[in-house]
Formats: sequence, C-alpha cells, structure tokens
Amino acid sequence: MPPLIPPPLGLYIHYPWCVRKCPYCDFNSHAVKDEPAERAYIQALLADLEQELPTIWGRKIHSLFIGGGTPSLLSPRALDDLLCGLRARLNIAPQAEITLEANPGASDMARFQEFRAVGVNRLSIGIQSFDVDALQKLGRIHDRKQAISAAEHAHAAGFDNFNLDLMFGLPKQTLIQALSDVDMAIALEPTHISYYQLTLEPNTLFYRQPPILPNDDTIADIQERGIQRLAEAGYQRYEISAYSRPDKHCNHNLNYWTFGDYLGIGPGAHGKITDGASSTIHRRWKHKHPERYINTRDFIAGKQELTTQDLPLEFMMNALRLPAGFQTRLFSERTGLPWENIQNAVDAAQAAELLEFGQDTLKPTDRGLQFLNNLLDYFIDPH
Repeated sequence: MPPLIPPPLGLYIHYPWCVRKCPYCDFNSHAVKDEPAERAYIQALLADLEQELPTIWGRKIHSLFIGGGTPSLLSPRALDDLLCGLRARLNIAPQAEITLEANPGASDMARFQEFRAVGVNRLSIGIQSFDVDALQKLGRIHDRKQAISAAEHAHAAGFDNFNLDLMFGLPKQTLIQALSDVDMAIALEPTHISYYQLTLEPNTLFYRQPPILPNDDTIADIQERGIQRLAEAGYQRYEISAYSRPDKHCNHNLNYWTFGDYLGIGPGAHGKITDGASSTIHRRWKHKHPERYINTRDFIAGKQELTTQDLPLEFMMNALRLPAGFQTRLFSERTGLPWENIQNAVDAAQAAELLEFGQDTLKPTDRGLQFLNNLLDYFIDPH
C-alpha cells in the first residue's frame, strides 16, 4: 500500500461545565458550583493545543466544534480570546465551520449576537423536547417557551445555519407527543435537526434509577413516523440520527463519519491523528477532571496506536452510520489497508442483507441501519 495521506482535519474543544447535570447525560460535564475560572481555562486550552501542534504542522483546520457541557456559558469575551488564540496558532480555513453548543436556559438574544460577532457561524441548540413534563423529567433547565425563543433568537441574531437537538423515546412519551415535538422543531426552521433515541447509559442517574420508557413497538413507531415527517419537510437523513436541509450537513461531524482526523483539546477530549511520515494513526485523550486539567502541564491522559486489527472496526463504526454509505476507495485511503482485509466480512454482511453495493459505494441496507451493532460485529475480526 502507498503511504497514508492525512485526511481533512477538524478541532474539537470541550467545555466541561453546565448549570445542572441531566440524569441521562454521560458526557464529561460538571455542574457549576462557583464561577468557572474562564481565564485559567482558556490559557489551559491554548497550552494543550501547543503541545499538540507538532503532530499537525502545516495542516489546515476545516472545522471547529465547541461542545460540552454547556459552552454557551462562556462569556463572549472569553470565547473571543479563545478564537483569537486559536487563529494565532493554527491555519484555520477562511470558510471553516465554527459550531458552538448552546442551552436554551443559558442563552439569550444578545449572547447569540455576540457569539456571532466573534466568529461563531453555526449553533447547536440542545432542545431535547418542547413538552413541559418531558423537560422536567429530563432535568432540563429550560421550558417550552425558552426552547422556542432560543431558535427564534438564532434566526434574529443572523445565524443561517443552526441545529436543534431532539430526543425521542422519552419517559412515558406517546406517539402524539413525539410527533408534536418534531412538528414544532420543523416549524422553527432550523437548517439541521439531530433526532435520536434516549438511551440509558452507565454512570448516569437514569441508569441507576430507570424511568418508565415507551415499549419497543411504540419507539419504533415514533422513529418511523418522525423520520417520515422530517423527510416530508425537506430534511435529508444523511447520518443515522442527523437530518439537514440541502448542503447544510454538519461538516465537523461528517469528517468524523468519513474517518477524518481531529484534534481534541479540553478536559476528557479525544483526538485521532494520521501521521503521514510513519503511515500510522494514533488516538490521544486528555485528563477528564477540569481542576486537574487546568492545573497540569501534561494534558495527555493516554494514547494508542491503531493496529491493523483495530482499523476495520474503527472505520466502519463511523462510515456505516451514513445511509448513503461511502466510496469503497475511502477505506484504503483512510486506513492504509487493502480492501481484501475486509472482503470476507463484507461478503458475510451482504449475505445477511445488512450491506449492499452501489456504484463504487458500500452502504448499509435499511435493515443494516436498524441493526447497526449487529452489522458492526462482522468487522470486529474481519478475516
């Protein structure tokens, strides 16, 4: 195989604080007790980045994503300091997508305007539901009115590209309630909707004290009807839980799903970097606890070189989330492995009607998307 050519590169920045920890959340987030030390945090992020710079010399950043936690708690001045520091250290593409996650309970019109003024050009707003009872059960700090206002404020602040996060399969949720959420989201005219099922993740309150969820048949009906409503409204399903207007895909996430590279800075952030000189791919992750992260100068908690045994599953875990699949040449381009390494697994998954070939593409069938974990099992040991 020829040497690996590094793929497009994104930057993920983690903000670890939120107003209150939601009972379903398994992200590295911590409820704010005192005012976060913004200056110390920004300095730590930039020091973290400087340690990473030798791994990406000369490469361009095509997207930035500031996630959390609740990054909209950042003051606009702190965010400006961060973005200025990034631009001074990185080759950021002029038209780079710069996304900030926002909580309707921790945002307002003026804040959105200031975020846009300092360079944010895409918002991702964590609505989850418009139903008052559902929001209370989910532990959200906003209500229906604030959820609607957040989307309206995004439009008014000049954002022509923003996402609304929407969950289904909520405690005791009915089909009518779920479709009402979808209809309300569509009415607010975002360019992108993330529509995904509530799952009970380990190390969460919901996992320890499970709420009463809809049965499997109801959840399947909710998902099917919700997808149908989104399609009728012009939202294309381009990833298993992502729907967008034409040409309004999330470029940052699409880079993940096509096995691109990304730096990760901030507490608990993960990165994946391709080294063209050695034709190796490494993962690195940072210390999780915010206080330790801010007070250290050795940010890396661990690192791993992906082996030829790791790479098929690592690639497919991302690429098979795309209903349209991927061009077959991308597998070798992004992993450095010949197609023959996965031919047996592909044949077996095809025989099980979980995969199908298009013109120079491989994609999951509808059944493959529905049973994605079963499909991925074929690539754990593909030989």
